[in-house]
Amino acid sequence: MATQSITIARIYLREDEHLLGSIFDFLHDEEKVLGITVFQGIMGFGPDGIIRTSHLLTLSLDLPLVIEFYDLPERVESVINHLQTQMGLSHIVSWPAISHIRD
Repeated sequence: MATQSITIARIYLREDEHLLGSIFDFLHDEEKVLGITVFQGIMGFGPDGIIRTSHLLTLSLDLPLVIEFYDLPERVESVINHLQTQMGLSHIVSWPAISHIRD
């Protein structure tokens, strides 16, 4: 089994920001990153401290979203730079990882 150094990045946003489609299209169509997964949260809060939840009584349409993607470290750094400067995203985290490639 071969291994490869990669970087994993997470973009944190909310449904109400209406950015999911444009970010996903950018990562998939333009940057062609190696992999993307989108998670929808059931509860969360950001810098504003407002708790967003999926309780049945609230039927929130502003739930937390996480877009996670990975690629080679230099590619991820370039993508993050574009996301921050061109798309105005500010809540992105990243960390190094090892991809285990099956031959």
